[in-house]
Amino acid sequence: MEAELELAERVVAAAVSAGASEAEATFTVADRFSTEARGREIAKLEQSRGRGLLLRVFVEGAKASLSTTDFSDDGLRRFVGEAVEAARFVGRDPHAGLPEETPPSSDEGLLLYSPDVREREPEAKIEEALALEAAARAYDARIVNSSGSRVADAAATLALVNSRGFRGAYRSSSALRSSGPIARDGSGKRVAYHGSAARSYAALEPVETVAALAARRAVEMIGARKPQTMRCPVIFERDIAAHVLADVFAAVSAANVAVGNSFLLERVGTQVGSELATLVDDGRLPGGLGSSPFDAEGVPTRRTVVFERGVLRTFLYDTYYARRLGAKSTGNAAGGGIGPNNFYLEAGTRSLEELIAATSRGVLVFDTIGFSTESVTGTYSRGARGFLIENGELAYPIDEFTIASDLVTMLGTIDAVADDLRFDSAIVSPSFRVAEMTISGN
Repeated sequence: MEAELELAERVVAAAVSAGASEAEATFTVADRFSTEARGREIAKLEQSRGRGLLLRVFVEGAKASLSTTDFSDDGLRRFVGEAVEAARFVGRDPHAGLPEETPPSSDEGLLLYSPDVREREPEAKIEEALALEAAARAYDARIVNSSGSRVADAAATLALVNSRGFRGAYRSSSALRSSGPIARDGSGKRVAYHGSAARSYAALEPVETVAALAARRAVEMIGARKPQTMRCPVIFERDIAAHVLADVFAAVSAANVAVGNSFLLERVGTQVGSELATLVDDGRLPGGLGSSPFDAEGVPTRRTVVFERGVLRTFLYDTYYARRLGAKSTGNAAGGGIGPNNFYLEAGTRSLEELIAATSRGVLVFDTIGFSTESVTGTYSRGARGFLIENGELAYPIDEFTIASDLVTMLGTIDAVADDLRFDSAIVSPSFRVAEMTISGN
């Protein structure tokens, strides 16, 4: 990683020499592999190595950001000059600039990198994709097609240097197995998906498990019908629960709070969610796909309790919006904005099956369609698929219905949380139950 750091240092020094009052360079090198099987053939095969340099410069409060893949001496010289010159045409912003303090941070114990990603031969990954596809299709005779079974991975090095003296680098890796079988349902089709992601191949769900779960989801929806319009409890299966949390994350992002685009505006310190709603953003979680020793500005990541037993404790900040709103960065700078580290709802102690058994009549949702959340009010509405629950059991599959409420009410009426939390993305959640929502069907 020393070579990457040295290049970033050279670019920062050149930017300051060219007239930047502050500068920051991020150099990334990423090896990526992806293959997709359909039927008995490989439909896609991609392997690449990418190198990129992102430079942020500040000239008396004016900021410009440019990126390049030209690392020749002449190319870098032009690149730095263009970045500094661009900043001279940007309006000044009193909040723009590098973090005041970026104390050293280490990736020790974070388990960000696994050698098995690079060690696994491409041929083995191709065979794995074919095996995923074969296992999904063999699950049931009604599985007649597929949107693809995929195996992918990446191994990356990131080096960040700024003119305030920060110098840091780390390596990371990730791997993915997924399958998307399609089942015949009369003249129609049922499409499903299941995937497993982790920092290493060893931590992924086995091929057989991924294929079986994906195929089962497709087959279980055969014969689905539209439910009656009603108000009842709704259980969000873990993958769809994570989508709900993504809307909550947008509301706690200081970038949205600063412009009034959040239903949580002026709610810090108040009871918003139920006692079961403790939401955390943790950049130090060992092996988490959102973990890192520092954020995109070099600010050390940390564990931030956003909701504590339903009470909103803080928003999430990068340096710019922390200055603008009179707060401190929470280490959430990402890609020029604010992003999650590992943002999640703390798990409960009961299984999803126990949540279903404790619901006399309700709906289990494991897929949603469309996007309809009104950020200022939190109004929530989605098309959905899932199961009707009767007498604590899954009665039959249902689709072509809408679930609706608002996120404040949903957070406040979470009355059960499952134990199936799995850290396979930057925003994750266990399954949870909302006491009552509107189901619009027949």
